[in-house]
Amino acid sequence: MAAVRDTEPYIGLMSGTSTDGVDGVLADLAGDSIQVLASVSLALPDGLRHELLALNAPGPDELARAARAANALADCYAAVVHDLLSRAGVQASGVRAIGAHGQTVRHAPESGYTLQINAPARLVERTGIAVVADFRSRDVAAGGQGAPLVPAFHAARFGCGAGRAILNLGGIANLTVLEDPVRGFDTGPANMLMDAWIRRHRNRPYDHDGAWAAQGRCHGGLLAALLAEPWLDQAPPKSTGRDLFSLAWLDGRLNALTRDDRPIRPADVQATLLRLSVETIATAVRRHAPDTREVLACGGGARNPVLMDALAQALPCRLSTTDACGVPAQDVEALAFAWLAQAHLQGRPVCLPAVTGARHATIAGCLYPV
Repeated sequence: MAAVRDTEPYIGLMSGTSTDGVDGVLADLAGDSIQVLASVSLALPDGLRHELLALNAPGPDELARAARAANALADCYAAVVHDLLSRAGVQASGVRAIGAHGQTVRHAPESGYTLQINAPARLVERTGIAVVADFRSRDVAAGGQGAPLVPAFHAARFGCGAGRAILNLGGIANLTVLEDPVRGFDTGPANMLMDAWIRRHRNRPYDHDGAWAAQGRCHGGLLAALLAEPWLDQAPPKSTGRDLFSLAWLDGRLNALTRDDRPIRPADVQATLLRLSVETIATAVRRHAPDTREVLACGGGARNPVLMDALAQALPCRLSTTDACGVPAQDVEALAFAWLAQAHLQGRPVCLPAVTGARHATIAGCLYPV
């Protein structure tokens, strides 16, 4: 009689820099295998999305507003968890833990801090499942960037030493170079500025299929001004976010460029922002991962055909998506946080000095037990 296979169900939740929604995955992580049992995406309510975006900048009554937003986000997380359990036919008591990253609203590792809005205790109460959260702060305390968090997972799931890199196209683009030792770093904006620009001009959360960018033309002068950002020339380890690449950052360069010239059409700005993402990613691969033969893309940007076509032309290697390796591009980051929750419970260090620049490897996260 065949032995019954032990299971280790974990849930991973991710609401990224794009603030478009929550991605959730319920996965069995027993042994060396990873089996996705269910996946869910839930759009954030407009009011919560607007508040999370507003909290990226100083404003009145920030502490109370952040606490309320954290509670609302935890309730969204809980809704995703219950949907996952229902779809998979799994009881909450059977899930080992939830990995919940929270929403980054400040990221300043050079000043010794990073801040994610989250309410993990509330999530425990709403779900009856232990929660692992606060994944970045220990690495920052050890002198690291606290990001990217997922290169160790990428290496475990997609292999190492095969001339392969994983490109996450979220709000920010980050690259994992699957060599020994594994390296990873942010390359600059992916969707974040494009999302903010279309939200301002067309009141849409994102540029569906890159259609608006496709209607514009890249403005060479604006692209040159954006590429002149000194952060882009920094060597890894490095990470970034809305603290730098904000609409205010874009407006400053637009205003300087158009002071004595006619305004640039909004669609042309959108096309230029897409080109900024493409150029910074391709430059990062050529400069910091020249032996890469294949890039596997994941995240929301992997579903943007205009962005992917432009990347395929600009990269010095093959481009495909993680779907080719059996992991849907939209599920990768949420799955990573399920894996990071397991790593925390097992006491495995997953914040890697070669990625973050920390003094030593650390165990990511803090546990909120049932």
